Amino acid sequence: MNDITKEFFQPVSGMDLPRFAGVPTFMRLPHVTPDHPAYDHVQLGLVGVPWDAGTTNRPGPRHGPRQVRDLSTMIRAGNPVTGVNPFDLVNCADLGDVSPNPIDIMDCMDRISAFYAHLKSRSILPITVGGDHLVSLPVLRGLATEAPLGLIQFDSHTDLFDTYFGGNKYTHGTPFRRAIEEGLVDPKRMVQVGIRGTAYNTEDVQWGEAQGVRIIRIEEFFERGVKDVMAEVRAIVGSQPTYCTYDIDFVDPAYAPGTGTPEVGGPNSYQSIQVVRELSGLNLIGADLVEVSPPFDERGNTAWLGASLVFELMCVCASSMA
Repeated sequence: MNDITKEFFQPVSGMDLPRFAGVPTFMRLPHVTPDHPAYDHVQLGLVGVPWDAGTTNRPGPRHGPRQVRDLSTMIRAGNPVTGVNPFDLVNCADLGDVSPNPIDIMDCMDRISAFYAHLKSRSILPITVGGDHLVSLPVLRGLATEAPLGLIQFDSHTDLFDTYFGGNKYTHGTPFRRAIEEGLVDPKRMVQVGIRGTAYNTEDVQWGEAQGVRIIRIEEFFERGVKDVMAEVRAIVGSQPTYCTYDIDFVDPAYAPGTGTPEVGGPNSYQSIQVVRELSGLNLIGADLVEVSPPFDERGNTAWLGASLVFELMCVCASSMA
């Protein structure tokens, strides 16, 4: 690959164009579509899925990708703690949004799955910004085509319920039950971190544990600490292909109020970054950041944290790809 191609995939520097200027893309990266001549060189693609038809209470995550793009213009290229510059390690680009169907859940999931199956066929590792948590199910359908994946889930909810509102199986509270049932995820290589909050019942937890899912409640997380918990997480998923899904409501709403179902008593913003850094070296084949809901945080602090977490995920994935 020549120097011109490498230069093309570098984010626009704030020293060259002020951060408040220009068209916002994820991390100020080039927007590359499938018909673009640089598409064949993309290795890590950032994708927006502006869709929240699985939301059961407070809507708004459909606006998440746009606000995260805007706030991500604040990101600089180097990670001062890990020393990683993902843009130097692999070719990164903003691949735009999956075009959603806001009035048809099944059609929209088919669209999302097809989009990610195409990315997999082109060997592009995707990092997604949603959207509500139902987004993860069709993404997994597009990626887990050869064997069940391991799954690391940072969340305050298990999203393992069976149905909502008279038997509906597709909401943001059911995606990982469906993923296990469909053979997309190996429950014995699945771990959920940060679970908390009041509950309708314990059916979700009981079902998950019966399948072999490791559920780490927030009390255990704080008692043991980040390093110890994440060492167990790494041991559970091992070296086999693994997907990481990060619901912003994993973070305490004092730091991330812009989400549909906030739960108090969670990690602070520093701890929320720490857990991602502890994923370094794992065989991640993709990741997502979901449930950023701008209507509940118009100042953008939640989206800014979301953009920062996406950058940390990029650093981890790029390091393993390089």
